[in-house]
Amino acid sequence: MYIIAGLGNPAREYENTRHNIGFMAVDMLAEKYDISVTTCKHKALIGKGMINGVKTLLVKPLTYMNLSGEAVRGVLDYYKADASSELIVIYDDISLDVGQLRIRKKGSAGGHNGIKNIIANLGHDSFQRIKIGVGEKPKGYDLVDYVLGHFSSGELAVIKESLEKVDGAVQLMLEGKTDAAMNEYNTKKS
Repeated sequence: MYIIAGLGNPAREYENTRHNIGFMAVDMLAEKYDISVTTCKHKALIGKGMINGVKTLLVKPLTYMNLSGEAVRGVLDYYKADASSELIVIYDDISLDVGQLRIRKKGSAGGHNGIKNIIANLGHDSFQRIKIGVGEKPKGYDLVDYVLGHFSSGELAVIKESLEKVDGAVQLMLEGKTDAAMNEYNTKKS
């Protein structure tokens, strides 16, 4: 079984903010594959279902971004899942253009507090991830205000396209074809 965790903040005020792109991705997958992500367990909202014949658990941590690792660790422990081969984390990245994807098999947190907390809770950085670009913080902006800000209508159109690419990447990753997903989706937007 694969566990796909989308990172975000649970309160209504954070809906559709840059920092909640992971929640948006999980919501898109839930809708597309008819998976109800409504069960509250392990400090997260979870939903079990199938994506292209693969048992999948969709996860939205309720711990707020900076403590995401507590929920992710709880889910992994309960389902006796291996983080290195059965976990995919989806989250925002300010170093990528809006909508640009970057898929990795492992790596540092790169300054992302949610990923930092997952690494701390797992004790390693070997888990698959899909980073979704939310654009670089404009000069003079406070980083927190920027990532907790909403997308413009133009950016939302790009994000919608990007989420469809996330679905394609997830499908490949669930088939064990992460390298193929990286080759197809780790490209700069034209």
